Amino acid sequence: MLLSDLAGKEIINLHDGAKLGLVGDADLDISANGEVESIILGSRGGFSGFWSSKGDRDRDLLVIPWQTIRKVGSEVIIIDLHEKTERNR
Repeated sequence: MLLSDLAGKEIINLHDGAKLGLVGDADLDISANGEVESIILGSRGGFSGFWSSKGDRDRDLLVIPWQTIRKVGSEVIIIDLHEKTERNR
């Protein structure tokens, strides 16, 4: 699968049905051997995210481990994430 195959897809959590964001708004954590370890989504704060300071934006990251992905569809990626794991960078 190519990164371009993931771009623009909405990430939906199977556990609670929450829309978590778009892959186009994400960063990927890639291992030394080129495998994707996780998708890192930023805050969906809209304009408030734009006006916030850099320190505030860094606190609003959601790390989605690659192994939680259950299905990649034509428009969505279904994950099964029971607890949101936030990581400060």
